[in-house]
Amino acid sequence: MNQENRPDGDAPGPLLEVTGVSVGYNRGSEILHDVSIRLHRGEAVTVIGPNGAGKSTLLKAIIGVLHPSTGGIRFDGSLINKLAPHEVVRRGLAYVPQLENVFPSLTVRANLEMSCWGLRRRKREARVTELFSMFPALPGCGEKPVGALSGGQRQVVAMARALMPKPKALLLDEPSAGLAPKFVDLAFNQIATIRQAGVAVLLVEQNARRALAMSDRGYVLESGANRLEGTGQELLTNETVLQLYLGVRHN
Repeated sequence: MNQENRPDGDAPGPLLEVTGVSVGYNRGSEILHDVSIRLHRGEAVTVIGPNGAGKSTLLKAIIGVLHPSTGGIRFDGSLINKLAPHEVVRRGLAYVPQLENVFPSLTVRANLEMSCWGLRRRKREARVTELFSMFPALPGCGEKPVGALSGGQRQVVAMARALMPKPKALLLDEPSAGLAPKFVDLAFNQIATIRQAGVAVLLVEQNARRALAMSDRGYVLESGANRLEGTGQELLTNETVLQLYLGVRHN
């Protein structure tokens, strides 16, 4: 069988594999240079790096907002780097951007249901009930406008929306950005819940300490290129990561 056309669930190796990808917003001015990462089934992987390193650009390339000039992106064994975002989502890959990731004027329930509008009403309602059980922050908020919720609760709604179609993997762009400390805890707790449910998570996050502590592996991007790679614990104790990204200084 041609690997390009493997049926879902029949692909060996990593669930998501980015190989030698270069990509930018304008032709000839790449932001990413020969970047490679991988995400296995059920795994949590964090990408860290300074502002401007290309972390968000990487997620946009994976989900199909941007198309690489070189390199390849495979998901579940098939090349996806020329697909439109809605086609990538249909393959089982979900994405929560940092901004504009919910409809503030709509209720929590309506936000969730819009992600699976093609499903029959009974199945849609059953999936909403599942997610309300999965995320303790949501019950009691179903009929509230999302704009009336706290920042942490809105982020949970955004993650729940992305999970409505039962994806195999979830891309999260800075889920704790701008949140008060107690809501940072809420966001990371919900990410742990998602992973426990068997959904692989690729996370871009400025809170490197929290993100790496909950991750199987991590990558450090710098100036649009791979700089470091290792397990979450290895990167948490790496001298370069400690000094540049975790604020630990040694005399």
